[in-house]
Amino acid sequence: MTLCDRRFSLAWLTAGIVTCLLIGPVNAQDATSGAAAETQRTEAGVTATDEHWSLAEMTGDTAFLDQLLLPEYHSVSNNGVAHSKAQIVADAATRRGTDLATANSRLAANRKAHPYGTSIVVRDNTAIVTFYDPAIGVQKGIKSSDVFVYAEGHWRAVYSQHTAVGKTQ
Repeated sequence: MTLCDRRFSLAWLTAGIVTCLLIGPVNAQDATSGAAAETQRTEAGVTATDEHWSLAEMTGDTAFLDQLLLPEYHSVSNNGVAHSKAQIVADAATRRGTDLATANSRLAANRKAHPYGTSIVVRDNTAIVTFYDPAIGVQKGIKSSDVFVYAEGHWRAVYSQHTAVGKTQ
């Protein structure tokens, strides 16, 4: 199972692109701001959490992934295979020690090769982040979706589903 299979190269790309293009170099103040944003029960809070998720997978931050992914979390690949929280965390551990610059560079390159749009819906304590092919649109080009619940002051991931839209055979 590769990272591309797990989240279809989408959610984890968000962090690198936003960090590289919009935020700029990461420093201690930026990291503190991002962590504070993650506690907001808003679209911005979900976005910050999802971006942190991407970087955590790319840098092997298993501590963050362990607290983000609920025990019952599953990621279902485009071929219907479910991957558990334990499998996701173990996969990320293989990238432990990857520095932020390398992670951001890889995320940016992947985003350029596989562009996507993002749609976020927040209702009460639930959020759905949907990634779609911008050439097709959100109605016909959904690549993947992540479902979050807001609990104990943080967004937690409970489920991810991926499709074959945009995948080369």
